[in-house]
Amino acid sequence: QVQLVESGGGLVQSGGSLRLSCAASGSIFSIFVMEWYRQSPGKDRELVAMITNDRSTDYADPVKGRFTISRDNAKNTVYLQMNSLKPEDTAVYYCHRASQKMGTVRYPEIWGQGTLVTVSS
Repeated sequence: QVQLVESGGGLVQSGGSLRLSCAASGSIFSIFVMEWYRQSPGKDRELVAMITNDRSTDYADPVKGRFTISRDNAKNTVYLQMNSLKPEDTAVYYCHRASQKMGTVRYPEIWGQGTLVTVSS
């Protein structure tokens, strides 16, 4: 069973940086769109960044210019580099593998367990 395991969260001061990693088990990784979401207390989970199989990227407006998503298909890993962090970036960050259909096979979406990022002012 494919799993996503996030790491790299922690406590950082405002203006600091963190890099989140999401390692996927299984042999098929490169075909999938990979995404990072976050959820703050009392708020809905929101999409932060996404990267396609051909490495096209897109970002939510609040993080544009500060966050960078990347992937290493040889390591089955997707990263989120977060710079110039703000207190409002405090949230649990989740890695997400979007569902994908290849031929007659439908690969389901998968969520990681989340990693907490806390930005102090």
